[in-house]
Amino acid sequence: MEINSNINNTDLDLNAENIKAQMRKGVLEYCILSILRKGDSYVSPLIAELKAAKMIVVEGTLYPLLTRQKNQGLLSYRWEESPSGPPRKYYSLTEKGKKALEFMDDAWKDVIKTVELIKTGIEINEEE
Repeated sequence: MEINSNINNTDLDLNAENIKAQMRKGVLEYCILSILRKGDSYVSPLIAELKAAKMIVVEGTLYPLLTRQKNQGLLSYRWEESPSGPPRKYYSLTEKGKKALEFMDDAWKDVIKTVELIKTGIEINEEE
């Protein structure tokens, strides 16, 4: 989610990084579950994939989030020996996590639809 911060509005320039950070924070949990949908992973590849998608995250942000998702029953983990270095904690989606991700997929589609309706000025049919 790369947002152009080269806007000439001085007030917005002062808050551009905060705006981007808040938007990223709002979708980070969804992004993590989406990555783990593809297969189990440990923290370094999770961070690399997020960074490749311009979702800049550091370990200090990711670990508490993974712990919270584990405590909510969305993730489980296992330890595996590493060919180089200490054992790695691999995270995987639980059944509850898969269901939560399906819900998030639907919610994300609804958010996109709503934002596009608002941006384009199309009246929303209240009966939908």
